[in-house]
Amino acid sequence: MSTTLGPATRPNLALAVIVIGVLITAVDSTIVVLALPTMMRALHAALTTVVWIIMSYLLVITLLATQVGRLGDMFGRVRMYELGFIIFVLGSAWCGFSSGWIELVAARVVQGIGGALVTANSGAVIADVFPAEVRGRAYGYNSIGFNLGAILGILLGGFITTYFSWRWIFFINVPIGAIALGLAAYSLREHLVPQRHRLDLPGLATLGMGLGSILLVMTRLSARGWDPSDAILGVLGILFLISFVWVEQRQTEPLLHLNLFRVRVVTFSLLASLFQGLGGFCVLFLIMMYLQGARALTPFHAALLMVPGYLIGGIAGPFAGRLSDRLGSVLPATVGLCLQALAVVIYAQLGAHASLIWIIVASMVNGIGAAGFFPSNNAAVMKGAPKGQYGIASGMLRTFANVGMVMSFAAAIVMASSRIPRGLAFAIFVGTTHLTQKSIALFVSGLHVALYLSIAMLALAALGSSVRGGSGAQMAVGGQSKAVGRQR
Repeated sequence: MSTTLGPATRPNLALAVIVIGVLITAVDSTIVVLALPTMMRALHAALTTVVWIIMSYLLVITLLATQVGRLGDMFGRVRMYELGFIIFVLGSAWCGFSSGWIELVAARVVQGIGGALVTANSGAVIADVFPAEVRGRAYGYNSIGFNLGAILGILLGGFITTYFSWRWIFFINVPIGAIALGLAAYSLREHLVPQRHRLDLPGLATLGMGLGSILLVMTRLSARGWDPSDAILGVLGILFLISFVWVEQRQTEPLLHLNLFRVRVVTFSLLASLFQGLGGFCVLFLIMMYLQGARALTPFHAALLMVPGYLIGGIAGPFAGRLSDRLGSVLPATVGLCLQALAVVIYAQLGAHASLIWIIVASMVNGIGAAGFFPSNNAAVMKGAPKGQYGIASGMLRTFANVGMVMSFAAAIVMASSRIPRGLAFAIFVGTTHLTQKSIALFVSGLHVALYLSIAMLALAALGSSVRGGSGAQMAVGGQSKAVGRQR
């Protein structure tokens, strides 16, 4: 299968469409957080249930990443990419019209299906449109979507819920998604050579039940403490994950394509993505907790302090991508992870009365680090993957990153509740209350524990990145593909 641009279109326009798609899906990963208090009151939902408005979206994207990437290889990446926009827009409209929290969670699942189709196929579309020698630069521009989407989600979440109805955090996706769909239809063309694949439904079910069970245990722990039923649920989750590994070894076309793990650069790039998600995703939420709780800032003003970091990260992304094209992926990605770990070290020094300038400094260091890691790591995976399996490789990359993100999100809540009353920590996390002066010291101590855990995860990511092997133009893309082909 090959995806090509039509004669009247330009690669830059195609890249702009992909960036828009990544941006709006990234926005919806964070925008709901600051709207949770308002939605909780409007929908008369408890905190332990309303948090699944976030978790359901992330979990669906995590589970479907490889499967919808495979659908792209089967039926066309551009076709699946455009279908993702349609489903995402419809899901967003349903979210806005939802009358209860159960209906809203169901709508978020639909929205997540659309988001998975967009994100999992975006990397593969880039790989088809751009040659390998400039692909890192394209991924660098694509990282702008992630950076802007993350901060826009926070800023818009605070702004819209303050001055408009919470429903508009979903309605706003409708016109943006419709415009992006029109641009995609105009700028992307596809010539499909049908490929026969099978979806891994047993793997999808066991992974989903395993992750879902563990996430449910973690959220229940943070909200009300330990209960014997949590032990049973946790054991079931672990057994489902073990079953998932067993099932994958016996599938003709597994959810996680084990042949790709025989390529060293792909294996360690995926592990780097997993540990980066584990260590990096929760940091933003922990710092927002600190700013809203210990420092009593409004969600909107707290988010403003993070803007410089995301801006500089967005600007640095294309330059880091070019550097990856010239020097290979190892150095830019590893240095980027080290900078992200340094940023968390700075955050971990924050006390109850620290200067807020350190928030800006740390966010800028983190932004530069993210700009170095993401485009380089993406390029490494796609260079190591066989040309006919770009969709599978792209989906696996998103799966590993999303598993890290989902678990990081839950771990942040648990760690934040380790030094202060669980209900109070959970309430602070979703912005429904502020800490009293008596609780600030305990909260900051718990925050530091969570941040030090993040540093350890980022260090593991940097280690995996540094030993991945393969560099720049010396890595034979075709040779990697043939190696995997022989192993199949």
